[in-house]
Amino acid sequence: MQPKQRVAIVGAGISGLVACKHLIEKGFDPIVFEAHGTVGGVWSRTIESTKLQTPKHLYQFSDFPWPASVTETFPNHEQVMEYLHSYVTHFGILPKIKFNCKVTGIDFIVELGNEEDMTDWETWSGSGGGRPFSSGGKWNVAVQDTVAGCAGVEVYQVDFVILSIGMFSDLPRTPEFPLKEGPDVFKGKVLHSMDYAMMSQGLAAALTREKRVTVVGSQKSALDIAVEVATRNGSRYPCTLLFKTAHWTLPDYLVAFIFRHLNRFAEFMVHKPGEGFFLWLLAVLLWPLRATFLKLVETYLTWIYPLKKYNMVPSHSLIEQLASRMTPTLPSNFYNAVEGGSLILKRSPSFRFCHTGLILDGGANSYHLTDVVIFATGYESEEKLKNIFSSNYFQKCLARSSYPLYRECIHPRIPQLAILGYAESPSTLYTTEMRSKWLTQFLAGQFELPTIREMEDEARKWETCTRRYVQDKYKRYRVSVMLQIYCNDQLCRDMRCNPRRKNSLLAELFASYGPSDYKNLTPES
Repeated sequence: MQPKQRVAIVGAGISGLVACKHLIEKGFDPIVFEAHGTVGGVWSRTIESTKLQTPKHLYQFSDFPWPASVTETFPNHEQVMEYLHSYVTHFGILPKIKFNCKVTGIDFIVELGNEEDMTDWETWSGSGGGRPFSSGGKWNVAVQDTVAGCAGVEVYQVDFVILSIGMFSDLPRTPEFPLKEGPDVFKGKVLHSMDYAMMSQGLAAALTREKRVTVVGSQKSALDIAVEVATRNGSRYPCTLLFKTAHWTLPDYLVAFIFRHLNRFAEFMVHKPGEGFFLWLLAVLLWPLRATFLKLVETYLTWIYPLKKYNMVPSHSLIEQLASRMTPTLPSNFYNAVEGGSLILKRSPSFRFCHTGLILDGGANSYHLTDVVIFATGYESEEKLKNIFSSNYFQKCLARSSYPLYRECIHPRIPQLAILGYAESPSTLYTTEMRSKWLTQFLAGQFELPTIREMEDEARKWETCTRRYVQDKYKRYRVSVMLQIYCNDQLCRDMRCNPRRKNSLLAELFASYGPSDYKNLTPES
């Protein structure tokens, strides 16, 4: 029997697709709103050289492996898009998607007779308890057709909303400048990496060819764009990578090695929220092993790369960076471009614009001539999430809470709504699919949520635990980076499934876990 409740999914990126697939399997008839004309999210709008940073055996759906024709460990973005299109076709997801439909806002409507102040609720759905649906409220989803610009806003009323809007799109983060020191005084071209990624290869080449290009940033998109431009222009028109903070970057083979050793034994070295004495003692005794290994990795990276020569030695530890999910893979030809003169590295704590370029660190003698500036400075992901809510109450709920989401997808104070794709991990697809399975089991009535207070207490424990490793770099959506198996255990127990997925004790301790281990999750009787 098909459930009567209507579920809306905002976004047809990876998290939206996997949520739709699991809802269909549970008998729901979801509707997916996608602002663009294709599936894939950021994978459909990226630069030519982009490829996976995660080995493909960990970046795959549990019941839909990569085709044998893809032999690379780190497939490129075109192969990823082909894989996603195959997934959509195979599981009949496409008919559920309304393309070119941008959700401009969502509003929770409390029906007459149920006007109790939400701040007084003790359970997630008010009178509905810890269940997913309540007769007392629904969501109004306002949708704008992005192709027919003059079309009015259409409102859909649904019982549950899944936000799959992604962290790395739509709302770019750019530095702020004093009056007459920003891009407005610069005669050249200024854009964000988001705009550059949306260009065709021909337009991107036309913008940068035989131009002095400066890329601002030091994360993955900055490195990729800088190398792409440097390869295109050569040493005659060198590209400049301008950055404030150096980060540890890893070669592909080292990333693959680390992923192969993400097992339970490795997680015993990390403190966990609400841990008992035995787990605490294991973490204390085993932590030196992990710390020593990562120090050796730092030494190795300093040996194979000319970090000291180019002032690229980070001031923070690798463990702090891993816990913050900020460890990009390095393009294989990065330092070749630097040594060959086609890529120049400049480190400056600040800069400002002038008519023909930049002045670094506020000094008059640090003039830097440039024609194009590309900000690869990330996205305002939390602001983007907050802005989709029409209610000031829900916006304040997201703005004032530093603690993570319950099970990394449920906000205790926002009823009948889930957020997928905001839980960062070594493998976003793997993490998102597990939470999607958990969420659809919840929507199907297999279990209920704890009280609001219990969920908030659980989330605060995660915050306290995470701050132990990342301190001032703590972010709400990076709580489980080092404890992926432990988090999956929690999800499995909620779903009444066996969290032990291996066939022997040795494999359980030392074999790596991946999506295929959770292919058939069936509740135990």
